[in-house]
Amino acid sequence: MIATILFVAFVVMMLVGVPIGAALGLAGAGCIALANGDAQWFGLLAVPQNFYAGLGKYPLLAIPMFVLVGSIFDRSGVALRLVNFAIAIVGRGPGMLPLVAILVAMFLGGISGSGPANAAAVGAVMIAAMTRAGYPPAFSASVVGAAAATDILIPPSVAFIVYSVMVPAASVPALFAAGMIPGILAGLALIIPAVWMARSNKMGALEATLPRPEFWKSFREATWGLAAPVLILGGMRAGWFTPTEAAVVAVFYGLFVGMVIYRTIKVRDLFVILRESGELSAVILLVVSLAGIFAYSLATLGVIDPVAKAITNSGLGEYGVLALLIVMLITVGMFLDGVSIFLIFVPLLWPIVQFYKWDPVWFGVILTLKVALGQFTPPLAVNLMVSCRIANVRMEDTVRWVGWMLFAMFLVMVAVIAWPQLALWLPAKLGY
Repeated sequence: MIATILFVAFVVMMLVGVPIGAALGLAGAGCIALANGDAQWFGLLAVPQNFYAGLGKYPLLAIPMFVLVGSIFDRSGVALRLVNFAIAIVGRGPGMLPLVAILVAMFLGGISGSGPANAAAVGAVMIAAMTRAGYPPAFSASVVGAAAATDILIPPSVAFIVYSVMVPAASVPALFAAGMIPGILAGLALIIPAVWMARSNKMGALEATLPRPEFWKSFREATWGLAAPVLILGGMRAGWFTPTEAAVVAVFYGLFVGMVIYRTIKVRDLFVILRESGELSAVILLVVSLAGIFAYSLATLGVIDPVAKAITNSGLGEYGVLALLIVMLITVGMFLDGVSIFLIFVPLLWPIVQFYKWDPVWFGVILTLKVALGQFTPPLAVNLMVSCRIANVRMEDTVRWVGWMLFAMFLVMVAVIAWPQLALWLPAKLGY
């Protein structure tokens, strides 16, 4: 009965507009009190303990740093220089600007670990450029929102950091390596419908008339941005620093590029950058800490084992259960952000993973692919919210375009399920 109240209270609070973190914490605390009516203070002393326990984990230090990196590279002008270099490579023509937007978003995924930050950085440059070339703003917003979803697959990734905290059997380096090939496949899969829709609907009629940047000049200007993923990922692979330390290195590298090389960031801009990054990091970490209370109430109320047993004994079989989980998580992903999905469902799903002996790294990649889909699935799609705000369009206007790209990325998820080595080959090769 109390377990039912836990989920009903959470859903009701979400429906009436209570923020996700507050809904998790209040529902969890209320059910802890109901379950411990005879104890001193109704057992609520467990609330601050689990609030701190949910937050006091070393890998989580990387989250505010990678959020800060995204904000720094957003303002440094790196995205604009990468766009010019990409256009110099692929040339001008119908469908080329959507291709460039996806490629640049994939590359920035190796610098920032945040999808919305990626959408802001790419959208600020590409949406205006695509509008000038004759692409509808709703289509441009759809492409940028979908492309930015590859960010949480291509390392470094905030989602993988959160998952590794909840599943110690999956290390951050192993998850980063496992996400590389699926992330690249997801980006390539998005290119096909984006270019096809642009050409079949005769978009970008003016694109061929726009000037093509000179190759070597654009290459020199983009060199510092191109070197960032090499420094971050290469440094981790070489053992120079941990993923958490890599985030700090990336912050100082971004500041050096923005303030010394490009000189697009002034000292007076630092306060705004730090404030925006602090606010976004605080939201993420607050949700993480309040979800610790929700997870504790799930464990103490004995909800996890009965749910896991009911699913594993349903007679659906291994792949039937996996299909059920995907449908459930895709539905949930329409309404919740990725971090919240991890925090709520990983404790519930972990016994199922153990029962079927699924590889925890492989399952983390599947779950992250699902979260990536949710980032541009209306009605609550964090990446689309950012790109639609930049394009000044309603999210409803993007549905006709974004559906094809959702289908393309869904096929990549099916491929990783069918061939687990797409995710597991690189970690094994690198010794993780």
